[in-house]
Amino acid sequence: MLFALLFFLLATHSLMDFALQSDAIATCKCRNSTNPVAKFVPWYYWLTAHAVLHGAAVGVVVRWFGFSWDAVAVLAYSEAIIHWWTDFGKCSKWYGIHFDQSVHVVCRLTWFTLLATEVLK
Repeated sequence: MLFALLFFLLATHSLMDFALQSDAIATCKCRNSTNPVAKFVPWYYWLTAHAVLHGAAVGVVVRWFGFSWDAVAVLAYSEAIIHWWTDFGKCSKWYGIHFDQSVHVVCRLTWFTLLATEVLK
């Protein structure tokens, strides 16, 4: 069961950051986007929506595996907040995509570890 949990935590990251992230989200979530759509919806709406979807995906997986709503809340909020700031940094060109993706994967590994070691139940 634990390796399935890890798989789905990582899979939802791939799903949300690649397969389901539209070109509009990928570009408009950055402050200096030149995408025409960015003129109508502020960048922070795009970035927040993207980060919240990541948090929701983590929450769904955690709950699906039978963990408490407290664990769901802690990890979903943590994922959303950290994902927001990580993508903000990438968009600000503080670092590149490799560091950005490494932080995202390390977060998912951390959530897995907190659950697998029963720090969160």
